[in-house]
Amino acid sequence: MAVYLIEFRFHGYAKKYARTLIYDIARKFNVDGVTKKRAVPHITLFGPFTTRNERQVVSTVASIGQKFGLVPFSLKDFNYFNKKTNKVIYLDIEPSHELEELRWELAKNLHPITNTRSAFDKYKKFYFHSTIAFRDIDGKFSNIVEYIKTIEKPIIKQHLLRITILKNGKILYEYDLIQKRLLDRREARSKYYWKKTIQQFKNMCNEFECEVESDDNFIHSIWEKIKSAIGF
Repeated sequence: MAVYLIEFRFHGYAKKYARTLIYDIARKFNVDGVTKKRAVPHITLFGPFTTRNERQVVSTVASIGQKFGLVPFSLKDFNYFNKKTNKVIYLDIEPSHELEELRWELAKNLHPITNTRSAFDKYKKFYFHSTIAFRDIDGKFSNIVEYIKTIEKPIIKQHLLRITILKNGKILYEYDLIQKRLLDRREARSKYYWKKTIQQFKNMCNEFECEVESDDNFIHSIWEKIKSAIGF
């Protein structure tokens, strides 16, 4: 049976920061739990799960997405889960009220029509995070934790622009919160539609006076700080 996941994928300088850090740790400590496949920095919103109601899942995500506009959050620090069977090092996410509400709406409405593998999907309290190292890090966990303590804490603001629905690790659909439309796999991967999303996002930010992550000069400034912080 197919395995699904609902997530948000980073964009702009947050994506560059997270991806560079992932590969930096993989190289320094010879671990590949995240990099075995192409690293896609993201925040899991629901799942992984199985379902016999794919169409209903897609329509549910779209109907919930229609209720939300600008959904901000911040990358604010590093943290980790140090459980015997589950060691994870991650970027800590400070969610906005909008992000918390969006995630909980997804959980409440998807839980009855799916078989989720995540115990967190049952509860309103949720630990928003983006994994940077896991699986093969047990013997190197302490060393990696000590290393990330030497890195300047990230303070990066971002907005959730699309909700991504994965099926067996590939994009099935994305719901675009800015364009207010469901995108199929081809449209979701299209640069044309992404440019439309960013342009409309800029317009919304001009109206509501929020920061625009896609500003080239700001990205360049942040990117130089990223490279300096992790030794590039």
